[in-house]
Amino acid sequence: MKVFVLTGAGISAESGIPTFRGDDGLWEGHRVEDVATPQAFQRNPKLVHEFYNKRRRFLQNESVVPNLAHQALAEFERDHDDEFLLVTQNIDDLHQRAGSRQVLPMHGELLKARCTLTGDVIEWRDDLTVDTVHPTEPDLVGTLRPHVVWFGETPIGLDQIADFAQRCDLFIAIGTSALVYPAAGIVQSTGPHCRCVEINLDDTPQSSHFDTALRGKASVEVPRFLQSL
Repeated sequence: MKVFVLTGAGISAESGIPTFRGDDGLWEGHRVEDVATPQAFQRNPKLVHEFYNKRRRFLQNESVVPNLAHQALAEFERDHDDEFLLVTQNIDDLHQRAGSRQVLPMHGELLKARCTLTGDVIEWRDDLTVDTVHPTEPDLVGTLRPHVVWFGETPIGLDQIADFAQRCDLFIAIGTSALVYPAAGIVQSTGPHCRCVEINLDDTPQSSHFDTALRGKASVEVPRFLQSL
C-alpha cells in the first residue's frame, strides 16, 4: 500500500505553533501581502526579515516539540514496507524532529536560508538581516532570504507530488484548511483506486472529495487511524 500524507497548520497548532492566519485575515498582526510575497521582500526586506526571525526563534524554543500526531506518522513510516511520502505545507521541522524521513516541505523550511543570487540553500538558525554575509561567499551581503515559498512563487516538488498522487493507494490529509493551492487540489488528482481520508477539526472546501472524514484533534485521530490500518 503506497501511502501519501499531506499535513497543514492544524497538525502543528497542537505543538504551540500559530496557524497560518487569524479570523481577521492577519498573519500575526501583519497583512500577508506585507510579509509573504516577493514584492514585500523587495519593498521592505527589514520587516520581512524581522517577521521570520521571530518565527524562527519561536520554533527553536524548547517548549515547541513534536506532538503525538507527528510521532505516530514517524512510527508508521518506520514500520511501513511500501512507498510512503509525507508532504507538508508547514515550514517548521517538527516532522523531521519526530523521526519522519520521507518529508517534502512544499512551502520551504524556516530553518534554512536561500541566496537570491546563487540559489544556495543553507542550514540557518540565526536571525537574518539586510547585512547578513553569505557564509561561503563573503562578497555577498544581504542576499540571503528565508527559504520559504511566498505567495506568487512555485511550491517545491510539484512533479514528485503529482506523480505520487496518481500512484498512491491511500491519501491522508491532516490539519489542512484546503484553501491554499496547489496543495488543496491534491485530493482531486489521486487515482480512482485511492482511498482518501481527511482528518481535521472541521469540514473544508474539499471535504466532499474524501471517502472518509474524521473530525477531531490530530493528536488523537491520527494515531487512532494509523493503528487501524
